[in-house]
Amino acid sequence: MPPTFRVGTILIKEWPGMTQRLGLESEPCSGNWNSIKVIDGFALESKIHAAGWNFFFMAAEVKVMFFGALGAKKMQNAVERILSKVKQQHFNGLELTGIVARHFLGVPYTTVSAHSRHVQQSCNLDSAEARAMS
Repeated sequence: MPPTFRVGTILIKEWPGMTQRLGLESEPCSGNWNSIKVIDGFALESKIHAAGWNFFFMAAEVKVMFFGALGAKKMQNAVERILSKVKQQHFNGLELTGIVARHFLGVPYTTVSAHSRHVQQSCNLDSAEARAMS
């Protein structure tokens, strides 16, 4: 069963031991990405800081749009499209920040937006090359 996506959903790349170390529950989402269960960005950030790590929030917003009624399969496809857009940046997290359903001339459409997140020990964000290596 695909995860339920809502504003505030956090996705994290599979990272052996990280979810257990932070006491988080996750479920598979797409490829090597997992959806963190029942926790928002602020609570997750607190747990990460308590473990001595940093949780970066990238200002650049990524958006995708789809036509038709809002449904689980369409949301899954939208999230996969977002993940493919941010793949080359090598961040290990993503937060869904907007799900807006609208109509234009009677045609329903939905815009899904997200921001990349990144977990690392250093307080200075690593370069894309360093993130790719880790």
